[in-house]
Amino acid sequence: MDLDDHGLTFSADAVMDETEELRNPFPSPPSHYTKYTTHNLDLLALYNERLPDRRNESQAQILADQTDVPDWPLTQLEKPRIDWILEEPEPYYDVFGERWFVKDKIPSLGEGGGTQLYPEDPTVDRRPALLGILRSLLVTYSQLTSAILAPPPSINLSPANTEPPKPEWEEKVEWITVLAQNLMAAANDLRPVQARGNLELMMQRQLQLRREETKALHDKCDILDAKLNELRAAAQLISSRGDSTDVAMSDPTPTKVVPDDVLAEDVLRWAEEVE
Repeated sequence: MDLDDHGLTFSADAVMDETEELRNPFPSPPSHYTKYTTHNLDLLALYNERLPDRRNESQAQILADQTDVPDWPLTQLEKPRIDWILEEPEPYYDVFGERWFVKDKIPSLGEGGGTQLYPEDPTVDRRPALLGILRSLLVTYSQLTSAILAPPPSINLSPANTEPPKPEWEEKVEWITVLAQNLMAAANDLRPVQARGNLELMMQRQLQLRREETKALHDKCDILDAKLNELRAAAQLISSRGDSTDVAMSDPTPTKVVPDDVLAEDVLRWAEEVE
């Protein structure tokens, strides 16, 4: 059992068990969640209200007129001070046993413990360094092929040196691994640029499709306007013909049914034949 700054006793085994629980994929709620009751929160608000005038008194003395005052400090229920976290050079917070940085930053290859062969500053042109890495990779691969095809060397172990020397192919493989890690890390650093470029291309394609759809709609509207104009002209023509027919039928002037060149004898003969 140990004693902390607030006078609370805790067990190292209990702390270890809680830490292991927080690292589980589906951890249980922290054991102190039961302290966040409405009564305790009300006591905390009352304690903070009375504290400025009674700083020399303890928690039990300040809340002597209250019931069910806990023996642990109520200040444990205070919300985390985010401003304190942000004052740190690299602000972070811990959740379920994992550390998360406030400012999301992808560590570079050098910060991750690897051998970085290209400039760390993203504003510096990395193309010369990457071309050198690529050439070195090709040369090392050629040397690795030659080392694999070469006969094994004779090994003479002296009493002072009982370990055999490292084979050449193993050194080449290690160097190829370092070069490949640099190429992969440099490519991963360009992911934001690639995502920005893909987003620009996608937006340009969407804009082009909308322009094509708008043009197709305008062309269709022009065709419909032409059809409507043709129908309107046809309707006006029919209407004008109907008006001229009505005028001819209402004219009182008698019309000649029998042409002038028909003789009376022809009419009589036609009548006799009909009878």
